[in-house]
Amino acid sequence: MRTSAPPNDNASFSIFLLTDSPGLEWAHRWISRPIFVGHLVALVSNVSVLHLVQTDPSLQQPMYYFLAILAVTDLGLCMSTLPSVLGLLWFDVWMVGLAPCVLQQHFLHSFSFMESAVFFAMALDHLVAIRFPLHYASVLTSPRVALARAVLGIHSAPITAAPSLNLLKFDYCRRGALSHAYCLHQDMIHLACSDTCFNKLYGLCIIMLDIGSDVLFILISYSVILRTVLAIASAKERLKALNTCVLHILAVLCFYVPVLALSIVHRFGHHISPLVHILMGTISVLFPSLINPIIYSIKTQQILRAILKMVSLGNIQ
Repeated sequence: MRTSAPPNDNASFSIFLLTDSPGLEWAHRWISRPIFVGHLVALVSNVSVLHLVQTDPSLQQPMYYFLAILAVTDLGLCMSTLPSVLGLLWFDVWMVGLAPCVLQQHFLHSFSFMESAVFFAMALDHLVAIRFPLHYASVLTSPRVALARAVLGIHSAPITAAPSLNLLKFDYCRRGALSHAYCLHQDMIHLACSDTCFNKLYGLCIIMLDIGSDVLFILISYSVILRTVLAIASAKERLKALNTCVLHILAVLCFYVPVLALSIVHRFGHHISPLVHILMGTISVLFPSLINPIIYSIKTQQILRAILKMVSLGNIQ
């Protein structure tokens, strides 16, 4: 039998309470349906992109390798929150232990940093392709692309390891609930009674140095790309070059805008309705994972052809 509100026994030592749609607990079954469908579409579409890049010879190029890494990252982002979100909406599992909560926030933040780094790498790929087209093959060689893929795959987890390990050591003596149906680092330190200065300072520094440098490089790359494109004499070639970058720009905006909005809401939106926090949290995690493969599949002819080919073969069989 479903309950209409979270349990009142707010454990404060090693148990956290999840939050989702306060005041709308009666509608959780309905709310869970679009969320589940969104995660399912994200899962199927990103797995399809990975399969196509791996099996289609026409997609064995650096651009599509980076797209495959983006698909892995998107899968990690949306799947890291799915168990607690659906557990709360379907089974009224309001409580989560300290270790699972720390592990969830670690994966969530690691994949977020990884996604930002992937966009950095894709900006570099576009810069080389447009600014130095004749040297593209010699710059982005297979060994260099393989090295970039390895670095992108492992660089994020160590960055978030130190604050995550600290979370396991903190004393949590404040009674309260997390602001989402999943665990976030900033939520957990707000409930800690230990000295959290290191985590706060470290978190701010890695955001500025890691994600900030990614954003800065992307902006510099596109300023160089824009100057290069405007110098092209042929209008047709200018349009072709710009179309190459449109997909990446859309994907970048779909990732950074929700993350920035959620960060602003968390820091300055204390008087905003909790529903706004929850909605922004869901969008920031699910929307990029959902929209990225759709954007690239619709706008990239090679992927679209590969999808149509895969579907047609399935129909024949």
